[in-house]
Formats: sequence, C-alpha cells, structure tokens
Amino acid sequence: MYNADEQFEKLGLSLPPAPAPKGVYKPCLTDGKYLYLSGHGPVQDDASLIIGRIGREMDADEGKRAARQVGLTMLSTIKTNLGSLNKIKRVIKVLGMVNCTPEFEHHPFIINGCSELFASVWGEENGIGVRSAVGFGSLPDNIPVEIEALFELY
Repeated sequence: MYNADEQFEKLGLSLPPAPAPKGVYKPCLTDGKYLYLSGHGPVQDDASLIIGRIGREMDADEGKRAARQVGLTMLSTIKTNLGSLNKIKRVIKVLGMVNCTPEFEHHPFIINGCSELFASVWGEENGIGVRSAVGFGSLPDNIPVEIEALFELY
C-alpha cells in the first residue's frame, strides 16, 4: 500500500491548522467509502488567510501558490478528522474556484497548485482525479482560491 503520510513527510511541508466552519456546514463528511470536503481556503500556518484577487493584487504564480496552500489546508482537515492521509485511497474530484478579474483566463494553471500537491502525496495514479477550474467575481473574505474535493476511502 502507498504510504501517503510518509510521502508527505518527505516533501518537508507543514500543515496549517484545520479551519473551523465559518457557517452552518461540516468541513468534511464521510458517506460509506467516500469523504467529501467542503470548500477550503488558503489557511497559513498562523491561521490567517491569504487574501487578494488574482489579476489585481496577485499574479498567476502567487495564485498557484495560494491553491497549493488550500491543498495543505485540506490535508490538515483530513488528518484532523481521519487521523492519517493513508485512509485516502484516491482523489476522485476537485472543484477549484478562482477569485479573479474578468480578464483572467488561466484558471487551470492556478488549481494545478493543489492538484500537483495531491499527486505528490498520493502518487500520479491515485492523486489525480477529475477536475473543474472556474473563475468567480469574488470569494469569501477575498480569498484568491476556494477548493472542494471528493475522495475514495480504503
């Protein structure tokens, strides 16, 4: 079996604190062999959020790094609620929402920040699922990226 916890350690990354809900919802929900994660934003190690609109306050590379931070935030929610990244069999679907100016056209590039992280944690075969990357005129708290995902559990 692929060891995602060990792979994460090899990457030398740190997990931010798992965010508490800011509304009436659950950050994650298990249903049979599936784990659903609600939309997550880019929480930093000090629990603050990365903020800014891509194409105005942030460029595409900064947006991609913010999407990677969203991925780390999602991993934190998984570890906090399931105890281990090894309980995830594979990524099924990722929906990436990009807070950007109307002229911005590189939404998939931004969401690659999260998708590349997941591929490095669970491997190419199980870490890459189906995906949508779309632009929005605004996101909560002016975060640059929000991502939700569906995973298959062991």
